[in-house]
Parts: sequence; C-alpha cells; structure tokens
Amino acid sequence: MSGTGRTVTRVDLCEAVYQKVGLSRTESSAFVELVLKEITDCLEKGETVKLSSFGSFLVRQKGQRIGRNPKTGTEVPISPRRVMVFKPSAILKQRINANGAAGAPMSSSATADDKSETASGSAGN
Repeated sequence: MSGTGRTVTRVDLCEAVYQKVGLSRTESSAFVELVLKEITDCLEKGETVKLSSFGSFLVRQKGQRIGRNPKTGTEVPISPRRVMVFKPSAILKQRINANGAAGAPMSSSATADDKSETASGSAGN
C-alpha cells in the first residue's frame, strides 16, 4: 500500500494483514471484517471509537434545519439525523503532512507543534 493516491479497498487491507501478520488469506479477511464490524457496531450505538495515534470516529446529532433547493430556491426542511465524523490525531496529521511522504521524518517545527498540543491536552485524539 504505497502513497500513490490510489484507493485502498478491503481486499488491499486483507492482503496487507496476510503479508505482514502471517495469517492465512481467509483468516486475514475474517480479521479485517471483524475489526470493521466492531467499529460499525460501536458507531451505530452512538459510541466514540478512539484509536490512539490514528484518530477518533464519532457520531454527531444534527438538528432539523431549513435548506434551500439550489435549482428552484424553494425552502426545504432537512430532517434531524446522525452523521459520522472522523477526527485525525495530531500524530496522523503530522505523518500525512511530513514533506508529502508517508513515514518521512518530522521537521523540527512539527515536533514543536506536537509539544504545544501535548501541553494543551489535545494530542493523540
């Protein structure tokens, strides 16, 4: 799974588990499906899923509001609903922004930003 801008699928994740962990392809597929199902089940219950050094998946409630049909300009009520949000951790943000390369060493300014975020208590979300 290189940083070529391609889309990574379940099959790709299963293959990575197969190659890196040493499970059979069937076991790797079952493992990936189990992890995704557990995350989905937690989100369906409204629970936050926090993965250290990666980020948090959370469900937010959006209230009813009035929207507008862009074609006609008519006001349309939008029903209340729940939306899923992903909030990346500071560590993940640094990794994806480090010189445009995955796994590149962090610059001294990124390290300084991390220290200030740690001091404020927001690192590792």
